[in-house]
Amino acid sequence: MQVIKETVADFMRELKSKRGHSGKDGPERLLRVALSGEDLKHTRFGYLKKGVLGIEVDSSSRLYLLTMRKEIILERLRKKTSAVRDVRFRLGGLG
Repeated sequence: MQVIKETVADFMRELKSKRGHSGKDGPERLLRVALSGEDLKHTRFGYLKKGVLGIEVDSSSRLYLLTMRKEIILERLRKKTSAVRDVRFRLGGLG
């Protein structure tokens, strides 16, 4: 039984590395790098596809603020990874 457990664990690690991100380097971590603590309370990861990071925002006022700071957010992300070329915000419920 232990052999099966180890095999499955190895397979999962390999699968995560092929996807290009692990738990500690995943897209959710990118949000923590790019956004402030207050912004994190109002956002969540939407998608990461073809270099575009999608972020869902809970209110139109927060959407406006983040859109105004888009270039600053992109600059922070580019310092950490080359996987993100653009950031797109959209209004979406977080509940």
